[in-house]
Amino acid sequence: MKAATYVFSCVNAYAFFDATAMKKNRQDIYITKSSGETAPFSYQKLKRSLAAAGATEPVIEDIIAEVENDLYQGISTKLIYKKAFALLKRRPGALAARYKLKAAIMELGPAGFAFEHFVGAILKSKGYQVVVSRVMQGHCVTHEVDVIATKGQEQIFVECKFHNLPNYQCDVKIPLYIHARFRDIKAHLLKKAANHEMSYQGWIVTNTRFTLDAVAYGTCAGMHLIGWNYPEGGGLKELVEQSGIHPITSLTSLTRAEKQHLLESKVVLCKQLSQAPALLDDMGIGADRLKRILREAHDLCDQ
Repeated sequence: MKAATYVFSCVNAYAFFDATAMKKNRQDIYITKSSGETAPFSYQKLKRSLAAAGATEPVIEDIIAEVENDLYQGISTKLIYKKAFALLKRRPGALAARYKLKAAIMELGPAGFAFEHFVGAILKSKGYQVVVSRVMQGHCVTHEVDVIATKGQEQIFVECKFHNLPNYQCDVKIPLYIHARFRDIKAHLLKKAANHEMSYQGWIVTNTRFTLDAVAYGTCAGMHLIGWNYPEGGGLKELVEQSGIHPITSLTSLTRAEKQHLLESKVVLCKQLSQAPALLDDMGIGADRLKRILREAHDLCDQ
């Protein structure tokens, strides 16, 4: 008994020191961001992104263990993402589709039309009546507004800034310009006494980030800025996760050419395919793959 207990204790001690060594090694690994900056590998950040995709704890631990086996000093975040994405694609359901959210939104370009409809759909899911791309009369000149969202006596004028470069940042010129446009529209609307009871807001939504000056000016001017991770807990990433609204570009079962064809046909949302499979009828997709596409679309929308 004593010998067995001793062996058992040694095994446990080895496991403890092995786990401790792994944790230490993990903290010693520095990764290279897309901006060129380096930072320590974050176990928690990877875990959160996998959890946000809907992965269970056992799946998360399995994937992180495999990712960690391939870590080396200076490895890029892009390679880490690719490894995790490839592992998720082997799992059933839409885990990989949810995990590639940021890349999927980047694929909505190059024109901004699809992104505008995507943002409009998110606001619609929050109970707003939405109009996309409307010319509004201002006090001085007319302005094209990307999204107008109305709920009760609240009306929001949204400028959508889409970029397909992940490191792009909206600088202070953007809120300066959009704020001037918003004030011109608001001045014209308030000429009517009936509009005095309305609350008007100017928003800017981007799929990338804002500079510190852009945030400072937007906040000071009373504008509402939404970036990929801004504001904390209420950025575009969180809004998508909360709403369950996903673009068709998230679907891993569609080719890039098929996605582009659908976007050109003004099919932007995954749920459009889920609700109307006939949208795929003229694309020459075989029956087996068609089932796979629709199953993934259904899994992605049903969360």
